[in-house]
Amino acid sequence: MHDFVRQLLRGSDIAIFAYFVALNSSCLVLIGPAAAGFARQLRRAAFAGTDDMFRSPLTPPVSVIVPARDEGAAIVPAVLAMTALRYPRYEVVVVDDGSTDDTFERLREQFDLVEVPRVMPGEVPYRSEVIAVFVARADPETLTVVRKTAGGRADAVNVGINLARHPLICMVDADALLDPDALLSVTKPIGDDPLRVAACGGMMRIANGCRVVGGRVVDVRMPRGWPARIQVVEYLRAFLMSRTGWSRAGGPVVISGALRVFRRDLVVRVGGMDPQTVGEDAELMVRLHRHLRERGEDYRTVFVAEPVGWSEAPSSMRALGRQRRRRHRGIAEILGRHRGMIFRPRYGRVGMVALPYYLIFELLAPFVELAALILLPLGLWASAVDAAFGWRFVLVAYGYGLLVSLTALFVHRGPRWTDILRGVGAAALENFGYRQILALWQVAGALGAGRGREAVRGTTNRSGFEMVGAGHRPD
Repeated sequence: MHDFVRQLLRGSDIAIFAYFVALNSSCLVLIGPAAAGFARQLRRAAFAGTDDMFRSPLTPPVSVIVPARDEGAAIVPAVLAMTALRYPRYEVVVVDDGSTDDTFERLREQFDLVEVPRVMPGEVPYRSEVIAVFVARADPETLTVVRKTAGGRADAVNVGINLARHPLICMVDADALLDPDALLSVTKPIGDDPLRVAACGGMMRIANGCRVVGGRVVDVRMPRGWPARIQVVEYLRAFLMSRTGWSRAGGPVVISGALRVFRRDLVVRVGGMDPQTVGEDAELMVRLHRHLRERGEDYRTVFVAEPVGWSEAPSSMRALGRQRRRRHRGIAEILGRHRGMIFRPRYGRVGMVALPYYLIFELLAPFVELAALILLPLGLWASAVDAAFGWRFVLVAYGYGLLVSLTALFVHRGPRWTDILRGVGAAALENFGYRQILALWQVAGALGAGRGREAVRGTTNRSGFEMVGAGHRPD
């Protein structure tokens, strides 16, 4: 019996060792084409044609939808940046989802909002009550603010989709600060191939510690706290690996994050956002893949590797925990709802490669992480594995992972070497406590989905941005 237990522990440790080798190798493989694509975009930046798009009367107009709930600390600089974008024709629709703070009051004071009568279409379902619609007195065609009863983020986006007047819809988080050319960059793939490109996403960076003037990031710096610095490394690694890498490999399965653009007709066709999942933006993307694949339509999804915006990361561990539990619950819900696509040739790369990757290396990763923390010490204690195997295990699980993080950091290096050195320190510190706590949060989120508990998004306590001055829309 004792020998059987030792063999079981040895087999488990070897299996987990092989898992970490495969996980980190797949990350490095995805970062390779992502880095090549990013370098290619940098070389072509001066010839990207954004000036031509800005001047062209054929550039498709965009409706920017901003769901907001209790975002008073960050809402004004974010909307200032959105109303000052360099784009020929667009509108910003802010949907106040029953905020209990001063979100609406700050918007009304900053933009001199006036109430207007507006008929609410019902092209996509929503379950809340629209209280009133407002526009900016000085520019009613650009900014619309909707007040509604609380119904959740997906419900708020669906209200915005119904009010959107343009053929493209851009979903933006309320804490996002967009660069002036963000819309030009993220919609260019659709302008280049309007009949095939169904959705586009853009690279986001963390704005914590940066200086904001008139709703724009003017001084890029690493955040002051180490948890936020580790999140910077995570963002770079995640966007390079999961978004840019998949885009170069044939199209990203999930376009989530703070900025994404969809063809409005396709979103309406699939019924808009699903309020029954906390990962509604990612679920919409997978549902769109499923819809188009089942109808045999020729389409593409694209991720733009150049930075187009900035987002505030959670500054407290409590808020970070809520965010990570919610995200992993979203992954579990998506894979559960669309499990019929996994390993199905009918769904092409999405069903045969991408969704299996999310199942094996995204959903299961924290479970394996926690199992390793238990089984490796047990294996050493029971002499099922020796110390040499233990060191190799640590090097593969943590050293190899550190190499992946450093690769992402240096590919997307910042303007200051001091910030890069801080990023290197954050990548190293990530392995000591942070990564293990993260795994606990993620497992809790996945188990919450499995037990069918009601999903509660909660609110993120924003500290706001260091903002100076006011923005204006360019001529």
